[in-house]
Amino acid sequence: MEETIGVIGGGRMGAGIAQSFAAAGAAVVVVESDASAADAARARVETGLKRAAERGKLTGTPEDVLVRVETVTDIAALPSSAALVVEAVPEDVRLKISVLTAAERAVGEGTVLATNTSALSVGELGAALSGATRFLGTHFFNPVPPSKLVEVVTHAGTDPAVLDRVTGWVRELGKTAVVVRDSPGFATSRLGVALGLEAIRMLAEGVADAEAIDNAMELGYGHPMGPLRTTDLVGLDVRLAIAEHLSEVLGDRFAPPELLREKVEKRELGRKSGKGFHTWS
Repeated sequence: MEETIGVIGGGRMGAGIAQSFAAAGAAVVVVESDASAADAARARVETGLKRAAERGKLTGTPEDVLVRVETVTDIAALPSSAALVVEAVPEDVRLKISVLTAAERAVGEGTVLATNTSALSVGELGAALSGATRFLGTHFFNPVPPSKLVEVVTHAGTDPAVLDRVTGWVRELGKTAVVVRDSPGFATSRLGVALGLEAIRMLAEGVADAEAIDNAMELGYGHPMGPLRTTDLVGLDVRLAIAEHLSEVLGDRFAPPELLREKVEKRELGRKSGKGFHTWS
């Protein structure tokens, strides 16, 4: 992969996306809000590359790959020749529209624009752009580098040629693209959140403890990770935001359980905080 890729947001997801593209041979420009955040984003990429190398999942050395990653602190610094720009900022419609419209101003007309949203309407975000035909959703999964799936979300105006380009890039990353149309929660978030919320209700009702609920789905149904461990990995705050959005558009079956709200209020957010439904070291 010889293209230049832009990633807006260098948190856990953005850093993982940047790492994946850089490891595949692309030059990557990561946009962060300030120098400190940019340094932290680069450190995340470096750590991820070292872990991939330790697992034998990296071609070349971490240093060889990291040299292809650049950090900047202004969306306007994105190269106009970028083939693709993926925004990976928090799940806030106004924030995403702000960074996407800024990216559209910064890059050339041939640049594909994508959102990494896991639940927000791709059509609504695209409506804010003047060139919505080159826009779609690329829903990556955490942790990005070892994940085998990218959920590619099209809206009514997505150019089929753009979809072909994006699914081609996904294949170059060694991942599989599942194409879905824009709808609340798409396919993965809608099903994953439904299972996760029911598991939280079961925990609150005392049906079983978190370990037993997760083991039941892992051992009985072959899930690689149970619904409560998955919620910890995604982040309880992220899952709460998605559930609130889905309950607004799809009804009470997605209403967040009180236990989920309580844990988010206590900042028990899952793996990133060290504690969620499980304790993480």
